[in-house]
Amino acid sequence: MRIGILTGGGDVPGLNPCIKAVVERVIYDGHEVIGIRRGWAGLLEFHPDDPETFDRCTMALDRERVRTIDRTGGTFLHTSRTNPGRVQTMQIPRFLTDQATGEGPHDFTPHILSVLEHLEIDALIPIGGDDTLSYALRLHQEGFPVIAIPKTMDNDVHGTDYCIGFSTAVTRSVQFIHQLRTSTGSHERLAVIELFGRYSGETSLVSAYLSSVDRAVISEVPFDPERLAALLMEDKRRNPSNYAMMTVSEGATMLDGDLHVSGEADPYGHRKLGGIGDTTGAVLKQLTGEEIISQNLGYLMRSGTPDSLDLMVATNYAVMAADLAVDGEKGRMVSLRSGTYTNVPVTVIGEGAKRVDVDALYDRDTYRPKVRQVAGKPMFLY
Repeated sequence: MRIGILTGGGDVPGLNPCIKAVVERVIYDGHEVIGIRRGWAGLLEFHPDDPETFDRCTMALDRERVRTIDRTGGTFLHTSRTNPGRVQTMQIPRFLTDQATGEGPHDFTPHILSVLEHLEIDALIPIGGDDTLSYALRLHQEGFPVIAIPKTMDNDVHGTDYCIGFSTAVTRSVQFIHQLRTSTGSHERLAVIELFGRYSGETSLVSAYLSSVDRAVISEVPFDPERLAALLMEDKRRNPSNYAMMTVSEGATMLDGDLHVSGEADPYGHRKLGGIGDTTGAVLKQLTGEEIISQNLGYLMRSGTPDSLDLMVATNYAVMAADLAVDGEKGRMVSLRSGTYTNVPVTVIGEGAKRVDVDALYDRDTYRPKVRQVAGKPMFLY
């Protein structure tokens, strides 16, 4: 049996340990593993009649090749945000241009299926977030065996309480927030700390909750800059060190505002998200007259090695996924539910993404976490 594995979307700590654990488990039972380089792009760009694309797009994985990869962060298979079901015209590999019809985006699923057959891959283990796994769902619907592993710092994949990368992202955020207190307090300023989180504000909410910052703005609740400014100034006055801090999700919006995106869309239709922290800081300075420290933690949240929780979950997800693939299961996603490792139908990916339970965990009027009852809730509150 030959099992393929790929990582798509943004990199997070824990991917390499996950890959290693899959390889060790599959090889233990006498099967093969082939790594797909650069996520779904490796399959899209694979040309069955060009031997050079085999080394460029795939990698045979054995124990020796993965022996030390768990000691570093990121993904040694590399990644991309390619979705073969939605390929823009400018990104079509040259050898596939004659298969493109219309203006696009173009669907190259028939090509992907033919490549999987050419590589003699019996089952595929994709590791990714909503976008990556949405294409895994597409392959499942086409009848190809997939076992999905959820990963994203936003922790917003439907069907699981936990996604690889979230704990490390929160851990890094809390550490940097506390470190920024020294400069913010020394200069008696307001600090605006932007965190990843396009549609889910869980990273901002949980990081603010654990680091006890004064205010937290999340993706799910548009905010009023004037109210926020007044609250932060009151926080500053009450603080003996005369400073105040807030977090903000990159996907947050002001009242009647839009997502803060910049630049042209990339070849796969994604525009760069971010900058709401700087914009919020500028507005706060105008409203309050205070000096601002604006810090976008960005890629620092996803850099380096995983913390112990992400290492544990990544390894266990890998073992579960490998077991399912070797046993001939298909159309499943490994998950954590109520503190228990399990697996769910991969179709749950199409049921939407998780969002912060605003009524239970957030005060819309004061822009603060509101955690009054934790009994019966999962580890990360929802």
